Amino acid sequence: MAAKAKPGGKAPDFTLPGDGGGSVKLSELRGRKVVLYFYPKDDTPG
Repeated sequence: MAAKAKPGGKAPDFTLPGDGGGSVKLSELRGRKVVLYFYPKDDTPG
């Protein structure tokens, strides 16, 4: 079961596919500002 984020709290560590291949882990970006954008499906309004 994944950890649930709390408002104002620290985000749990996670790994996502990178834009240019490979992967990016949130903990590797610690100390930097991060914007994460989710969209429901390609080519849908949002």
